[in-house]
Amino acid sequence: MPEPWLPGADIHDLGDHAPTDQQYPPKAIAHITWDRNATAAAPQDWCTYEDLVSYFTGSGAGNAPHLVWDPFSGRTTQLFPADSRSKSLLSPDRSPTRTNRAGRVVIQIEAVFFPYCRYRGRVYPRLVDTPCAGWDRIHGWIASWGVPDVWPMGRPTDFRDHRDEHVWETSGGWYAHAHVPYNDHTDPGSWPDLAPGSGSPDSPPSRQHPAPPADQAPARYQVSINGLPYGYGAQGYQVTAVGRALVARGFGSHYHSGPGPTWTDADTENYADYQASLGYSGQAADGVPGEGSLNRLLGYLPGQRTVSVSHLVAAARSDPGAEQGHRTHGAEVAIVEQALADEGLLEQRWVDGSFGSRTLAAYASWQRRCGYEAGAADGIPGQSSLHRLGAARGFAVTD
Repeated sequence: MPEPWLPGADIHDLGDHAPTDQQYPPKAIAHITWDRNATAAAPQDWCTYEDLVSYFTGSGAGNAPHLVWDPFSGRTTQLFPADSRSKSLLSPDRSPTRTNRAGRVVIQIEAVFFPYCRYRGRVYPRLVDTPCAGWDRIHGWIASWGVPDVWPMGRPTDFRDHRDEHVWETSGGWYAHAHVPYNDHTDPGSWPDLAPGSGSPDSPPSRQHPAPPADQAPARYQVSINGLPYGYGAQGYQVTAVGRALVARGFGSHYHSGPGPTWTDADTENYADYQASLGYSGQAADGVPGEGSLNRLLGYLPGQRTVSVSHLVAAARSDPGAEQGHRTHGAEVAIVEQALADEGLLEQRWVDGSFGSRTLAAYASWQRRCGYEAGAADGIPGQSSLHRLGAARGFAVTD
């Protein structure tokens, strides 16, 4: 099954997932944000990607697409999984279809762009005049969901509308917002080519090493999940955590040494085996993590190596008495658990983001190692002991 979340995207899940109408063919809908009105004679400064993400995760959530895409840097934020409807289309009662749901998938992309925007001193009349960075990655992921590489109503080249209810209901492929029946927007005006390899040569760093065919060398590109890199050459504690979890699950056959903090071909091959065990195939099983498979492997998504004393205290007081595997601030707990495992105080299999009884006992052992006794070594993290563990194992501590 394809990944429901675009590999490498920043995830801001809005919730409120809803199924699509499966009797219609799969579609992708092309939008631009068109948040300012500029002209050739009066260009305006580009409205930033961060501003649009903030809008769609705040007051604009009722109009949110699946993807918010920065065509200048390749950054992408995803707000709904691919198999849910999103909300960027009008769907009035008189429409024969629920437009946001009219397909096996109806994946909607908002490019952060308006005509004649000025970016770093240069004016861009059309979306296709931008670098279109990251387009290949988005296109390949949408194709994995069965959306054909065709424009049933023609590739957009201007801002005129062309709407045909019969074509909309019967033909899968790519549609401009200007093509959707019972809508009044005429964007995007242009869109990158659907031909393979049509993305900008200025692809973002996460795609500087495109994935090779499955019968050749292991994939050598990186993605960023929750702000941390994964894939060939990535470094950090999260790489070690993935490798150890793969070994614990029985997917470590390609390691000759390790796992360690640098992602090698062996990590890629082991992760590909794990993806295949989940039923993924093709590029979705190339050995580079997606958010969904990573969450299933670890039970949490690793984050930057900063933990809060108050969060750890809350977890230590809540998780042991909750149901098995309950996670309070799981990403931060996992950082501390990995540190305790590296200190030889916790078995690796219990590095799971849940501050359960074994983690509590391990932290109490750390407190005793720090010289605390009796009630001061109760397993509840304190400022001093947590700062000492962070200093020993390379993570920062806040209040």
